Amino acid sequence: MCGIAGIVSHRYVNQELYDALTVLQHRGQDAAGIVTCENGRLHLRKEIGLTRDVFTNSQMLKLKGNMGIAHVRYPTAGCTSSAEAQPFYVNSPFGLTLAHNGNLTNTEELKQALFVEDQRHLNTDSDSEILLNVFAHELQQLHKLSLTPEDIFNAVSAVHKRCRGAYAVVIMIAGFGILGFRDPHGIRPIVFGERKSEEGSDFMIASESVALDVLDFNLIRDIEPGEAVFIETDGTLHIKQCAETVDHCPCIFEYVYFARPDSIIDDISVYKARLRMGDKLAAKVLREWPDHDIDVIIPIPDTSRTSALQMAHKLGVKFSEGFIKNRYIGRTFIMPGQQMRKKSVRQKLNAIDLEFDGKNVLLVDDSVVRGTTSEQIIQMARDAGAKKVYFASAAPPVRYPNVYGIDMPAAHELIAHGRTEDEVCAAIGADKLIYQDLQDLIDAVQKGNPEIKHFDTSCFDHHYITGDIDDAYLERVEALRNDSVKVEQNASDCIIEI
Repeated sequence: MCGIAGIVSHRYVNQELYDALTVLQHRGQDAAGIVTCENGRLHLRKEIGLTRDVFTNSQMLKLKGNMGIAHVRYPTAGCTSSAEAQPFYVNSPFGLTLAHNGNLTNTEELKQALFVEDQRHLNTDSDSEILLNVFAHELQQLHKLSLTPEDIFNAVSAVHKRCRGAYAVVIMIAGFGILGFRDPHGIRPIVFGERKSEEGSDFMIASESVALDVLDFNLIRDIEPGEAVFIETDGTLHIKQCAETVDHCPCIFEYVYFARPDSIIDDISVYKARLRMGDKLAAKVLREWPDHDIDVIIPIPDTSRTSALQMAHKLGVKFSEGFIKNRYIGRTFIMPGQQMRKKSVRQKLNAIDLEFDGKNVLLVDDSVVRGTTSEQIIQMARDAGAKKVYFASAAPPVRYPNVYGIDMPAAHELIAHGRTEDEVCAAIGADKLIYQDLQDLIDAVQKGNPEIKHFDTSCFDHHYITGDIDDAYLERVEALRNDSVKVEQNASDCIIEI
């Protein structure tokens, strides 16, 4: 999962891109990068670390120019390294830089074609570098010294024909402008907005609307699936649908967990969607457990708070903040094994004993993935004196890997894979486990925009919307993402932050 931003302005954009990355930091904490363009010359800074750590004052001063793009990264496979930090750059044609959120599903096929047919060199294992080179090749086929918006849109159309998977992209073309586009399924989010001033209109593209809000850009709308938006250096805006067929299917996990609650994605308020998730969970409790003995509902900070609060309201049960999150814990680069994850929970959360002592507690989280964190938090509640500990998930059981840009682990590392709900309950040590029903989750999100007919729910139901995911592909994903592989990569000087 990553965050992207691009700005074309009448003033320097370095500070505003930095501010955008801080707002999008929740989408990736492993690496950050900004590239700007001034008089056709590119200025790039990218490195491992949080935004605040990557950019010093002296480095910011070097990022000159009235347009630029930016990226925060969390890797879905492989390791964290400065070589794979974005934006990526290729010098031909024109000078192109790219920031990408998502994951291509036909990378091996594209790698072969780029090397044998297009004769382009790849320097990393990143699918984002592949995507950039595919676009660069299609643009180069024009054999032109200058570009029109139509030329750029034709290159995007060619990308849609060659690339499969999820991609929300910003590309800066040195001396020409900034391009944003989205895959034909619209799996990953991307929006654009405008800010008017005496000098004229400035434009911004970003993963989430909240990034536009904090910089005083007015949200125009989401970039539609298959659509491209190109902003010239003088602020002229061009928009075109570049895909032959589209099937809007946004990732439902954006609303469950990833997006900030103050964002609006595909005309759906994330905050309102999470309130409705709480409504649905409360209705399920009343339907299946009408004689419940819950004394207090406590959210697991932070993303579950909205659903938990609404759930408490509907059930008429006390709501309390029982866990305090340490927001100032130092960045610890450690191996991603389960033992270290357990330690991490204790470092980041602390229970308020008075809210648990002698009570039947319902803990509410956004989802249960590996189950390690849930198990540790349930034990923390018991250690704080809880009489009984129940657990509710705003999402259904996560049984399958996500292949569209979310770092969900190999199937055998998912606690719900191959287990019944009762078995998961026993594994995490809860007295009772309540999962959201999949249809209830869909209804809760879809109510915000009934025009969206379906969502990517593959991690719950094994239905992969791109139609190219089989068992062999999932086995390859597992080989890249399982914990033992990541531990080996760490031993080879590759570090991952958790």
